[in-house]
This record gives sequence, structure tokens and C-alpha cells, in this order.
Amino acid sequence: MRNRNTVSSTAGVISRHPREAVGVLVMGAAVMMIFVNALFMQHGPHPAPIFAPKLAVAPVPMPRTFVPLSQFQPLPQQAVAAVPSPAPRPHAVTEPRRNDPIAQLLAPSDHVLAVQRVLTEYGYGPVRPTGVAGPETREAIKKFERARKMPATGEISDRLIEALTQLNGRPLN
Repeated sequence: MRNRNTVSSTAGVISRHPREAVGVLVMGAAVMMIFVNALFMQHGPHPAPIFAPKLAVAPVPMPRTFVPLSQFQPLPQQAVAAVPSPAPRPHAVTEPRRNDPIAQLLAPSDHVLAVQRVLTEYGYGPVRPTGVAGPETREAIKKFERARKMPATGEISDRLIEALTQLNGRPLN
């Protein structure tokens, strides 16, 4: 009687909450598949087992072959003269130049950083000096250009740099 009562109560729960019951079944099946995969379907030992005993590994002796010094003979003078000298290597190793225009656009720039600092210093907007020209920087540039009766482009140009240099009294750096 108890077994029939348990089955009927389980069926009642499933009929009242069908989505949750299906979710529980799917989760249980997924967990079981993960266990079966991990325990039975992987060939060989795990590359990093958690409970594996640490084995002491003894170094393997390498066979050494020695050539007696008496077997070496000096090279004739003609052979030494015929060996080309290696080409001189450059002292400064330079990184290969990467052609990545997107990275160049997104990378912080000292030039943009200087423009942002001057714009903030003279009250053309609360611009965080990040080195990347974002919307705050464009708005501050437009505000500056409108105040100077310049065409409001919002872009950093030579004309903008010249006007900011005159305002600042020293070159931007």
C-alpha cells in the first residue's frame, strides 16, 4: 500500500509541475552523462588526477660517449681560410611591425590624452583622461570648437591642436 501511495504522490507532483519535472529529469540525465563520460569513456589516466599518488621519478642515466683527444687533428691552414666568417648580426633587435589598424584605433594615445587634459583643464567638459577618444571627448571638442567659432566636427585635427596650443600657451605633450 505504501508503494502505491508513493507512486501516486510522485505522479501528482509531476502532473502539477510538468516543466519542473522535465527540468529535473534533464538535469539528472546530464549529470549521469558527465559521470559516465568521466569514469568509463576516457582512455588512459587523467592528465591531472586529483587523488593520484605522487611517484618519485628517478633520472634516467644517459649513455656518454667520449672521444679521446688524440683523435682530434688540427685543420690545415687552407681549410681555416676557406671557412666563411658569419655575417655580422644587428645589435638592436626590432619588433616586427604589426599591421592592425583596429588595435591602433583602440590603443590609448598620448596625443589624445594631452587633448583630454587641456579640454578638462579649461572647463570644456568633464573628460576622463584615458587616452582613447570616446563620446565624452568628442562632445568636449565640439564644445571647444563652437566656443572658438570653428566648424564643430568633434574630431582631433591639426586646427584643433593649434587652437589648444594657443590656449594652453605651450605645446601639448
